[in-house]
Amino acid sequence: MAAVKALNSKAEVARAQAALAVNICAARGLQDVLRTNLGPKGTMKMLVSGTGDIKLTKDGNVLLHEMQIQHPTASLIAKVATAQDDITGDGTTSNVLIIGELLKQADLYISEGLHPRIITEGFEAAKTKALEVLEEVKIKKEMKREILLDVARTSLRTKVHAELADVLTEAVVDSVLAVRRPGYPIDLFMVEIMEMKHKSETDTTSLGSMVVDHGVRHPDMKKRVEDAFILTCNVSLEYEKTEVNSSFFYKTAEEKEKLVKAERKFIEDRVQKIIDLKEKVCGHSNKGFIVINQKGIDPLSLDALAKHGIVALRRAKRRNMERLSLACGGVAVNSFEDLTADCLGHAGLVYEYTLGEEKFTFIEDCVNPRSVTLLVKGPNKHTLTQIKNAMRDGLGAVRNAIEDGCVVPGAGAVEVAIAKTLGTYKHSVKGRARLGVQAFADALLIIPKVCSEFWFDQQETLLKVQAEHSESKQLVGVDLDTGEPMVAAEAGIWDNYCVKKQLLHSCTVIATNILLVDEIMRAGMSSLKG
Repeated sequence: MAAVKALNSKAEVARAQAALAVNICAARGLQDVLRTNLGPKGTMKMLVSGTGDIKLTKDGNVLLHEMQIQHPTASLIAKVATAQDDITGDGTTSNVLIIGELLKQADLYISEGLHPRIITEGFEAAKTKALEVLEEVKIKKEMKREILLDVARTSLRTKVHAELADVLTEAVVDSVLAVRRPGYPIDLFMVEIMEMKHKSETDTTSLGSMVVDHGVRHPDMKKRVEDAFILTCNVSLEYEKTEVNSSFFYKTAEEKEKLVKAERKFIEDRVQKIIDLKEKVCGHSNKGFIVINQKGIDPLSLDALAKHGIVALRRAKRRNMERLSLACGGVAVNSFEDLTADCLGHAGLVYEYTLGEEKFTFIEDCVNPRSVTLLVKGPNKHTLTQIKNAMRDGLGAVRNAIEDGCVVPGAGAVEVAIAKTLGTYKHSVKGRARLGVQAFADALLIIPKVCSEFWFDQQETLLKVQAEHSESKQLVGVDLDTGEPMVAAEAGIWDNYCVKKQLLHSCTVIATNILLVDEIMRAGMSSLKG
């Protein structure tokens, strides 16, 4: 301490017990903020920004991203928890709770004189055993639709109310199954989540089609086209400035006219190629022809296309170009040099839908769509945001279940089973490290405790569940409606295996690192100023 003070008189230093107390206090403070959010019966938090924007959420990931956390240790835990969400898509709140509880249980022993290093050795031994138990209790299943519905429902009910979760469950599972391709990883970016401030949240649906968030840009173009060919392209159909600084010199007005015509002809040739392709594939039939361009289309080009009955949309998002070729077939072209009928996709119905000042273009009746749209409806902005965040977690849960090929029982059943096994295992651990194993086992029980603490006596509920688990040898969780023990598998409550595995790894590592901090120095460059 004196050495640091000699180098920097303004340095702030906390040592030994003080440093540990600061860290544990920060972890428990963050735990207290998030503990009420856990599970289907959890409560909401209202976040108000500096500009007065309101966010209602119980999603731990959203809370940790939006809250301004100034304490360095709490910020570290928040980053670990959000990293858990980035990797597996869920488990953020559980992560914060378990880290806080590990430090709380360790503090009980440290206050009696046990060295933090001994406890961390016990944590490591307990983590290894817990992962073995997790391997034993995981249930390998063929991921049929019924199981995936249960997985999605379990995840969504922790984010939104039960009635809405049941509506979203079907939509989420259908979307993932639509974009799933054997032999390829599941790309959730091919599920577009489109917001529409309209009707109520229970009208949210999964469309086996595409929705583009703008309409046609010419009054003479049709608003509804049936049996349409679709050309997706990334080619500029408007006059563009050159990429390098260049200039043209002319002596007379005629030369200027000639120059303008030459520039215009360059665009007109491109437009003519589209018109020629339309005449070739449609002929004199009633089939429609749609052009969806990532770049711009100027008014003259729009006029020429409209005269030939072609519907054109401009400035589509790049991600939509990928989705369109997967939903409708065809190829997104970057040049009109080799434009053929093979480049075209097909849709049974394309129509424009106007909602207030916003326009949406629906592309429906695709033959074999490998990209879909989740159309989120709701009466106001914060409802839409809440559903959108919940859907991301639901999609992630279904994808994890398919990729893992297995699931684990939820409702706190895994944590109770691991704690029971660790209670037996600690007797085989020599020395004082067994106290660390006991602390780890007690910390895991925070999940079933918190789930039931608002409705029932948490100690009584936990004792009932543990007794039932010991007697029946089944994976028993907490029934949040009655407070009684229940077999999670029979109730259809499933968690992701990869989420639990990541939880055990990351919580142990961070709790261990925080416990081993014996000095905190705020002696960076910023503290030398002033």
